[in-house]
Amino acid sequence: MRGMKVSHCGITQLNTEAIVNAANERLQAGGGVCGAIFEAAGIRQLKEACDKIGHCDTGEAVITPGFDLNAKYIIHAVGPRWKDGKSGEIELLYSAYYTALELAVKNNCKSIGFPLISSGIFGCPYDHAWETAIAACRDFQDEHPDQEISIVFAIQDDEIMEFGEVMLDTMGLLIW
Repeated sequence: MRGMKVSHCGITQLNTEAIVNAANERLQAGGGVCGAIFEAAGIRQLKEACDKIGHCDTGEAVITPGFDLNAKYIIHAVGPRWKDGKSGEIELLYSAYYTALELAVKNNCKSIGFPLISSGIFGCPYDHAWETAIAACRDFQDEHPDQEISIVFAIQDDEIMEFGEVMLDTMGLLIW
C-alpha cells in the first residue's frame, strides 16, 4: 500500500508487524516512547535482547523480537539529539527512518509503526521531525516500488498529529 497514515494512539497500541522504538545508542530503557515500549514488551526480556546487541550508532537501527507486544518485532532506531539543525541532525534522522524500513522489509514485515523520532526529549522541532520522517518514508517507497509496506505514525498529541496529517494530505500521501 502506498502512502502513510497517522493514528491517534501510543506506539505500543498499534497492530503492525513491527514498531519502531525511538532508541538511544546504548539501547537501554529510557523515558517517553522508549520507556513505554520496554514496559509493554517486558523490561527484563527486552533489556537482555538489547544488551546482547550492545550498541547502535545514531542514524542506524537494529531489531529485536516484540516479546509481549502485538508487534512481532521492535526496530530500535537511534535519532539524533537536536543541536542547531546544522550539525547533520536531519541526515541522521532521515537515515534512522530509512534504515528502520530496510530492516522491516528484510524481516518480511508488511506494516510498520513509527513514533516521531527525535521529537521528544531529543529536542527536534516538530516541523523538521515531520518533514524528515515523511521524506525518508516517501523516498523508501519510491525507491522500492516492489515492497508493499504500510506505514503508520503513532502520535498522541492532537496538535502534532494534525500537523502531520496536513503535511501528508498536502503531499497526497495520506491514507485513511
